[in-house]
Amino acid sequence: MKIKNIITTIVLFLGFTLVTFSQERTAFEPSGKPILKIFSNYHSTFSEGEIFNQFQIKRAYLGYAHTFSKKWSARVIFDVGNPKDGGQHQLAAYVKNALVNYKNAGLSVSFGLIGTTAFKTQEQQWGYRYLLKSFQNRHNFVSSADIGISAAYQFNNIISADLIMVNGEGHKKIEQDSIFSIGAGLTINPIDALTLRAYYETTTQEKDSIKRQNTSALFVGYQFKKLALGAEYSLQTNRKMKEGVDWHGFSFFSTLQIKSAKLFARFDKLKSKADWNTDSDGHLFIIGAEFNPVKGIKIAPNFRTLSPAADNAPHIKYAYINCEISF
Repeated sequence: MKIKNIITTIVLFLGFTLVTFSQERTAFEPSGKPILKIFSNYHSTFSEGEIFNQFQIKRAYLGYAHTFSKKWSARVIFDVGNPKDGGQHQLAAYVKNALVNYKNAGLSVSFGLIGTTAFKTQEQQWGYRYLLKSFQNRHNFVSSADIGISAAYQFNNIISADLIMVNGEGHKKIEQDSIFSIGAGLTINPIDALTLRAYYETTTQEKDSIKRQNTSALFVGYQFKKLALGAEYSLQTNRKMKEGVDWHGFSFFSTLQIKSAKLFARFDKLKSKADWNTDSDGHLFIIGAEFNPVKGIKIAPNFRTLSPAADNAPHIKYAYINCEISF
């Protein structure tokens, strides 16, 4: 009788285990979704008594994301935008991301044509990419995407760290030389509302002689209820492997939710050593409001002033209406 009870118990246990295992295997269903995001604007430029008006499609992201399991996923995104190569084509398509991602507990690893991590936190905190790139991205301190591998680990609710190694060519070029970029970041959230981040990246060229471009960034962000504040400082030395070609700058921004609108303001300032970059040095100020009439559409009227550092360069004013469409 006892043996019979034991056998019955074992059978029931095995049956329960198999049912549970089967449920766990079937609980997750692989899925995918298309990605579409469009940045457009209408703006007027006021400079030296003249007015220029223009409609623009600044960028369109087209892609697809697929989740294979709870740990594995992949994404491919095409970036359609201005090639800025001096050609006659108004828009050109590039592969922005083509990557595989692995997540398990606090670890996340991405491989392929990935988004870089130098200003990812700043861009997320700023939150208005369709309006204006974050400071480092706007001035091309480093590329926003590149071919390589990145890893991040969340130690606890307070501390996370990340590493990245990429070609250093950006997402619009293939590897053409012996240059590699290696970066490391540390993010600390001492309280839920506060984000502190430090990032360092070195780009090394080992041809003829070793040359290095070094990029450093510090960021402080505060988000509490309807108010968000952010400040970042960036420094880059030996830009494009040229000794003594250094520049630095800072950016301050704030947003405030008021009823159905978000008010925002931002101030950027860029300065180059020995004024080697006078044409782009100077400061930018932007102020405006964002409205979200329906899910997937953002509209932001805003006003901007650009003050170049060069003595003979005119101050320029802009009136913009920016729009983001996404689903």
